[in-house]
Amino acid sequence: MELMENNGKEFAPNKGKHLAIDVKGTPYLRLPIKTPFLTEKDSMMDLIREHVAPHLAPGDMIFVSEKALAITQNQIVKIRDVKPSRLARFLAHRINNHYGTDKFRGFGHSTPAGMELFIREAGVPRVLVAAAAAAVTKPLGIRGAFYLISGKKAKSVDCPMSFILYPYTQYAKLPPKDPSGFAREVKKAFGADTVVVDANYRGVVSLGTSNPHIRERFIYDVFRDNPLGQSDEMTPLAIVRRA
Repeated sequence: MELMENNGKEFAPNKGKHLAIDVKGTPYLRLPIKTPFLTEKDSMMDLIREHVAPHLAPGDMIFVSEKALAITQNQIVKIRDVKPSRLARFLAHRINNHYGTDKFRGFGHSTPAGMELFIREAGVPRVLVAAAAAAVTKPLGIRGAFYLISGKKAKSVDCPMSFILYPYTQYAKLPPKDPSGFAREVKKAFGADTVVVDANYRGVVSLGTSNPHIRERFIYDVFRDNPLGQSDEMTPLAIVRRA
């Protein structure tokens, strides 16, 4: 098993993942940080102070799961409390979630409730433009226009949440509040550049960074296999270190 010891603490990769990754010829380590089960009563700053800060070295970066940050900000809502509009129902039925195939990864925006929250985040005009663009480009083999135009924050809406941990299977997740502001707050407190990252089977995007010069391509390359996992790993934080 791949293992690394740092300041007396052992880091092990999540199942099926690796600590090391090559980014354009440069090796990086992604050290997953385990935490207790998170709720809206937790403080992400306190979690970073307790579980991450003792292991930081000069040049390290902190990656924070946007899903975990949203939970600690109480950016969750019970699915049963969401009342979908007719537009949400119409669009949800046109999202192919590949149910019944090996490509299925969850219902997400293909549920009327998930699409309703998506629309609320992006706004009706933007969603209508995105849907029209998708209708034109998809037959041409160009995919992703709907999400590209709708924006990263709307895309991060998850319904139901892609955790297998109860009770979050009964909740939808909204985007975290002011992720860039949070990342700057972490940088100020602990001296490490910080990225709030949305990583899943669809890909990797940042929702906020402490430094505008951190390139989106680097964030994708270093986290492209989602080392934090997408299930019950309870590793919502990672230290990214140039090896």
